[in-house]
Amino acid sequence: MMREFEIERQFNIKIESIKPNKGVYHLKTDKGEKCLKKINYGAQKLLFVYGAKEHLIKNNFNRVDRYCLNAEGEPYALVNEDLYTLSEWIEGRECDFHNLEDVNIAAKNLAYMHISSKGYEPPENSKLKSDLERWPHLMDKRVKSFDKMRDMARKKNNKSSFDLSYIKAMQFYKDLGKRAMEVLNSSEYINICKLTEVERSFCHHDYTYHNIIIDKNNDVNIIDFDYCKREVRAYDISNFMIKVLKRVDWNMEFANTILNSYNEINPLMEEEYRLIFSFLLFPQRFWRLANRYYYNEVNWAQNTFANKLEDLVKEQQIYLKFIEDFKQVYNQKE
Repeated sequence: MMREFEIERQFNIKIESIKPNKGVYHLKTDKGEKCLKKINYGAQKLLFVYGAKEHLIKNNFNRVDRYCLNAEGEPYALVNEDLYTLSEWIEGRECDFHNLEDVNIAAKNLAYMHISSKGYEPPENSKLKSDLERWPHLMDKRVKSFDKMRDMARKKNNKSSFDLSYIKAMQFYKDLGKRAMEVLNSSEYINICKLTEVERSFCHHDYTYHNIIIDKNNDVNIIDFDYCKREVRAYDISNFMIKVLKRVDWNMEFANTILNSYNEINPLMEEEYRLIFSFLLFPQRFWRLANRYYYNEVNWAQNTFANKLEDLVKEQQIYLKFIEDFKQVYNQKE
């Protein structure tokens, strides 16, 4: 159990009320409204995240959920071996991915964040988080895991509806994974990683609707940098695109809006479209769902897994049409 008086003592605040809110706690304190969050990784990684936010603020990108420091000047409280962070509570609404104007301002905001991330030197005692140059290995490993998971499904005596659907759908996604790998291998990926290393930038890595808060002034705020790391910006852009496009039936207008809006602020190089195309092709959502199911990563009900897989399979045709349209518009060969 979290001991509230420890949080109060370490952060030098008085808690007036505490309310659970989507995996965090909304606190009213004598120093304003705060967000309290239990962290499931170590202090060294947290210092990387803390340093990243401070770097953005120093570079005039200050609409982030800045951490409060404890009495010792650290961005966390240690309570019963657990780490807790306290940050400013940002009032506003979540970005609406069905709304083209929301998507437009969120894309511009991502571009501004990437610009401000340049030149980040993590604190000395932090652990560097980086995925630079890792994607050929990650894609290869994940594509190989499709066969392993199919074998797990086949060996079961009592196959669930998920197992049966997975066995049937797997080849489609394995083929997509191989296409993505070929595109990545024919790209300037390694050179772009080297450029990213030189400019010392980072990505948010979870730029999705509930981490994009639009306040009453229509300003965009970004929260929850837990996954931020050194990474090519094409990853953040394509990940954001997928999160939007899966909600709007892979509507090409939304894809164009994201890329055009981003380019207005922080123009992409021609070679980066190849990386974006590769990430759009890779069946990350299928892999994650199957991985969660076969390795018991989350405790969802059986029918939740089956329904999510069914939804993925249902969108195959509109997704493939989108991929063909994207190839035409952005001049991508396979």
